[in-house]
Amino acid sequence: MVRKASSMPHRGFRVADQIQRDLAELISRELKDPRVGMITLSGVEVTPDYAHAKVHFSIITGDPVETTTGLNAAAGFLRNGLFKRLHIHTVPTLHFIFDRTTERASDMNALISTAVASRSQNED
Repeated sequence: MVRKASSMPHRGFRVADQIQRDLAELISRELKDPRVGMITLSGVEVTPDYAHAKVHFSIITGDPVETTTGLNAAAGFLRNGLFKRLHIHTVPTLHFIFDRTTERASDMNALISTAVASRSQNED
């Protein structure tokens, strides 16, 4: 029986979402690395063969370089935890990537606030 080609990408998205939920729980509850502080997982991209997963994260407190190093060092531990939770044949190798979107958003908000303040001063 031949499967529809359009149904395959949806499974990849569902697997990526489940990995993101399970990783968030594993990191917050079971990871004891002091380099990893409070982080937010912003997205997971899984390759079509489920061999690799890019995990994008942002930090609330801490150093991005140390946090990335800590997460990549704990990738095997986290993968093992995912293996126990997920019911798929291949659990992907995890690659953690720092996401600067929140930093850029706060910088843009600061620029907008400055522009609005200077504009209101010029009108007065």
